[in-house]
Amino acid sequence: MESVFFIWQSKKMKTLIINGKERKFESVNSPKTMKDLLEQLNIKAATIVAEIDGEVIERQKFEHAELADGQKIELIRFMGGG
Repeated sequence: MESVFFIWQSKKMKTLIINGKERKFESVNSPKTMKDLLEQLNIKAATIVAEIDGEVIERQKFEHAELADGQKIELIRFMGGG
């Protein structure tokens, strides 16, 4: 008689703290860079200032600013008005 073994593979999740709220991403869809994150959140890079763990990231570096599990991201959008 054959034994059947099932291997349960847990999906590895990446957790980012975005503007104080924890957000989980499946490893397949997890953003690798700030540019990826903004695309997933449907945010135009030109409209925000971004920080990773308290460090301001220049817009031209979004494509290379890598994101790691547990990082704190602040996205600040300036609004005109009076």
